[in-house]
Amino acid sequence: MIGALARALFGSANDRAVKRLASVVKEVSALEPQMKAMSDDELKAQTQRFRDRLAAGETLDQLMPEAFATVREASVRALGMRPFDVQLVGGAVLHQGRIAEMKTGEGKTLVATLAVYLNALGGKGVHVVTVNDYLAKRDAETMSRLYGWLGLTTGVIVHGKDDNERRVSYACDVTYGTNNEFGFDYLRDNMKFRRADMVQRPFNFAIVDEVDSILIDEARTPLIISGAAQDSSEMYVAVDTLMRGLGAEDFEKDEKLRSVTLTEEGMEKVQNLAREQGLLPTGELYDAHNVNLVAHVTAALKAHTLFRRDTDYIVKDGKVVIIDEFTGRMMEGRRYSEGLHQALEAKEHVKIQQENQTLASITFQNYFRLYPKLAGMTGTAATEAGEFAEIYNLEVVEIPTNVPVARIDNNDEVYKTRAAKYDAIVKQIEDCATRGQPVLVGTVSIEKSEQLSAELTRRKVKHQVLNARHHEREAYIIAQAGEPSAVTIATNMAGRGTDIKLGGNAEMRIESELASVTDEAERKAKAEAITAEVAANKEKVLAAGGLYIIGTERHESRRIDNQLRGRSGRQGDPGASKFFLSLEDDLMRIFGSDRIAGMLDKLGLKEDEAIDHPWLNKALAKAQSKVEAQHFDMRKNVLKFDDVMNDQRKVVYEQRLEIMEAEDVSETIEDMRLATINGLVTANIPENSYAEQWNVSGLHEEVRRVLALDAPVSEWAKEEGVGGAEIEERVRALHDAHMEGLRAQFEKVAAEAAAQGYSLQFSSFRGLERDILLTLLDRIWKEHLLALDHLRQGISLRAYGQRDPLNEYKREAFNLFEGMLERLREEVTLWLSRVQIQAAPPPPAAPAGPAANPALADLSPPYLPPEWANTSRNADCPCGSGQKFKHCHGRVTA
Repeated sequence: MIGALARALFGSANDRAVKRLASVVKEVSALEPQMKAMSDDELKAQTQRFRDRLAAGETLDQLMPEAFATVREASVRALGMRPFDVQLVGGAVLHQGRIAEMKTGEGKTLVATLAVYLNALGGKGVHVVTVNDYLAKRDAETMSRLYGWLGLTTGVIVHGKDDNERRVSYACDVTYGTNNEFGFDYLRDNMKFRRADMVQRPFNFAIVDEVDSILIDEARTPLIISGAAQDSSEMYVAVDTLMRGLGAEDFEKDEKLRSVTLTEEGMEKVQNLAREQGLLPTGELYDAHNVNLVAHVTAALKAHTLFRRDTDYIVKDGKVVIIDEFTGRMMEGRRYSEGLHQALEAKEHVKIQQENQTLASITFQNYFRLYPKLAGMTGTAATEAGEFAEIYNLEVVEIPTNVPVARIDNNDEVYKTRAAKYDAIVKQIEDCATRGQPVLVGTVSIEKSEQLSAELTRRKVKHQVLNARHHEREAYIIAQAGEPSAVTIATNMAGRGTDIKLGGNAEMRIESELASVTDEAERKAKAEAITAEVAANKEKVLAAGGLYIIGTERHESRRIDNQLRGRSGRQGDPGASKFFLSLEDDLMRIFGSDRIAGMLDKLGLKEDEAIDHPWLNKALAKAQSKVEAQHFDMRKNVLKFDDVMNDQRKVVYEQRLEIMEAEDVSETIEDMRLATINGLVTANIPENSYAEQWNVSGLHEEVRRVLALDAPVSEWAKEEGVGGAEIEERVRALHDAHMEGLRAQFEKVAAEAAAQGYSLQFSSFRGLERDILLTLLDRIWKEHLLALDHLRQGISLRAYGQRDPLNEYKREAFNLFEGMLERLREEVTLWLSRVQIQAAPPPPAAPAGPAANPALADLSPPYLPPEWANTSRNADCPCGSGQKFKHCHGRVTA
């Protein structure tokens, strides 16, 4: 009550934030006459003036009004679009590193150009992140006309580009791309062997389009680069047959928590079936030595009970493809972890892909927190404002619409059964189609969109279906969804990025229908006819009430419902929306109160009748907010564990970069060598111990294994007064001489190679040291990631012993990291001690074609043809063997 009074008097925090930015709009508007008076050349010269002023010490904030005024005028001249005043406010919010919530149709793509241009003036690059390749290419292509006009370069990162193309795109002032591509490039860069091979520059500023979809919805699945692990496809098939013998009484399923466990009877049944198949030769299912079988059973049980085909995934081209529950799109290349994806493949009887081992991974939360400055824009962020603030330190600012929203949002209609609900939906669609009003129907899964499509087909209602199966034509289908009597069924509407224009989209129709028309006069005449037809259609649709939105059920997240609604009523257009629900819907069944069902029964509600009341809307919104809070807790928990790995990842990646950029890593190598020698001696001759307690034979064996030295340790130990420190000094002196011998041998071979006109694979012994250090760091880091994966999978069981799993994970992960560093020191010393440097016969000329050349089979380092000297270690070997260079002629032998 008091809060409402205060808001009425002073305005909300959001109102005050928007009001403060009104001064920016005034300053930009005051500069408009001055900008209009400039010639094209004078306006274009503004970019260099701004850069000079930045170099002289001015800040971006000081330049903002003039820069925005320049972009506004340049946009008119280059694109034929003039940013509205509210778009200037949105641009200022983005520049300040906040989230601009702007309704659908308010022109977020154009808003971004204001903040992008201003922040690109510093020359450090700006990334604009979109949800799919189509939007990245479309926005880059459209807005590059504006950026190019102002003298900025634009690049785009999409699937299929090679490293050189990516490097060029990242070097541009503005780079468009998807969250997946940016994230994977970061991981791949941190697996490269030379700084010059990396494609990304240091991070500067990113604007994330559809920020809620990327930073909230997709944040539950980390980005993972994997390598092949052991093949256990037969095990998945065998365990899958066990699941087919189970009934509903054999497991307990919690749909709220998305978890499932075997009952006592179920466990007994699985054990008996497993014994019959020879999968459980000894003991009980949950005995320690059967942990691998338990993991397979757990994955298979989830696959059969929690994951539904055409809802959570689809089968396409013989592969199980995940469906993004928020956008309805296929997530090509993404796989469920912990064996779940293989279990789904076994369930669907498709080829089981080989299990993978994590080589590099990062969550989207931790990736985007690498940017010193981050901003975002979307139509629906306010419901998740708390998560944005807590995880990303991003404030959400709701930007007023340019024209008041005229859409009418009707109360939900609730039916007793799903059949009655669908009957009412079809009647509403038929009514709209008869009146010429376009309808957009939102469903929550492919399965339900196709059920509704079948019913409409049976009733002979013409319609279009947009889901993961038909995503190729999504832009065209959505663009024409505003034509009179058009009926479009879509699985979720997050991040579609294409406006639904009432009457249809003339530009897309012209592009599609006139693609084959080459005669200019004919093309012009037909284009004018299409434009006139679209204009006439728009008047019909306006008269019919604008776009009608139908939701076939409530989603777990209010944002997805709001995104669907937001497709209607753009820029002051009329429109309407209504959600149709039933007590059999998942949300109502799992999270809705039983009181609703009881109340409907008391009212004597018949099957084909509906109840429509604001109280129901509030009850559903409360249920949705509970689910949202639950999902937030799950994401936060994932992040807490990933933060532990992230701290280690930062250290390793920073060290890799330092090693790659260093000309000489001899100090690091020397420190590792001395620490290793000290560790060997201390482990076998403990400090302050007696001679009879020494493990002399063990030390001799370790010195031979690690340092490649046959040191007379037993003779030294017999000498009077010799202690551990002196033995360590003697081992070190022997190893110093050994390493000097290797360096001398390297220089000798290098001189021989130079005399014969060949270059060595490594320009110096220091280069050899650096490559060995990087190779071993990567290998040991990969093994460490696998250990962390195993630790993470079982750590939750510590809760049964009254111990906090997170604290246990932190402690053990730290111990594992210390062990990793110790192992790295030892391995580097071992490899360098045993590296073989020997002359090889001069090679024949490199082959002209890609085919393997048998004559090169015996060629080995250090002799390589001069043109191979700069070959990347991850490139294909020039000999044509088909192997990577690092595994073929670029290998380091030890």
